Amino acid sequence: MTGRPEALSADWLGASRRATEELRSILREYPTSRERVEETGARGEGGDQTLVIDQAAEDAIFAELERLAEGGARFSALSEERGLVDFGSPDVLVVIDPIDGSMNAKRGLTHHAISIGVAAGHTMGDMEFGYVFDFGPDEEWVARRGRGVLLNGEPLPDPPPPRHNDGRLELVAIESADPRWIAKRMGELLDHVHRVRAMGTIAVSLCQVAQTRVDGMATLWKTRSVDAAAAQLIVRESGGLVCFPGCDTPLASPLDLEPTGPVVAARTQEDLERLAEVVA
Repeated sequence: MTGRPEALSADWLGASRRATEELRSILREYPTSRERVEETGARGEGGDQTLVIDQAAEDAIFAELERLAEGGARFSALSEERGLVDFGSPDVLVVIDPIDGSMNAKRGLTHHAISIGVAAGHTMGDMEFGYVFDFGPDEEWVARRGRGVLLNGEPLPDPPPPRHNDGRLELVAIESADPRWIAKRMGELLDHVHRVRAMGTIAVSLCQVAQTRVDGMATLWKTRSVDAAAAQLIVRESGGLVCFPGCDTPLASPLDLEPTGPVVAARTQEDLERLAEVVA
């Protein structure tokens, strides 16, 4: 590939916003937890049981992708349900999680989000555009590489500095919060973290680091790229730091459906290294 792929200039923000409004309609159509737990009977390419709302949300996003392709954009798309879909070129990859925090969505809990990232390559470091819409507080996070972050259409204000308590990070979001994995990391959490929050969505938890609502974020188990791709760019464009421990370089984690190592994010290099010790 030479030069900048033309598809990077497509209207990714407009497509993301239209898909968000369609997903909002779908969630209104299935308002209760009884309706939202309905399964299609199939498993997505990511290996999980597909919910009816997952399928409807993904269909809405792919309708927007098809519209962009009909307008001449050439790209590929990676989604938890459909896997890799060719829209004419491997040079630009759209990484999609139709509902990050789907357990929250189906149980009626607050935080659940649509996550769409666009990359000029096949690693986390290649992300060019990141979009996360959190349906709980109605927050839209948008990042473009080299152009900072917009929160609900406004430039992200300068975040406050991270806070510490007794030498530990005051508040850290943890994901993959299975009690078994928490137990295995308990000693390290006690050493480096004062308080934890588990929101149930990797994308939303990462976004909180962008504004230092939490002082850091760590997943305690393997992470799929669809969960983190868009939001990790939002953290980086806010001035924060992200690392995928176990990769050759901090952002070398591949954009595919294989669960890889954890992801950690923080506002300073020192805090990032401390969270990397937690998940090592």
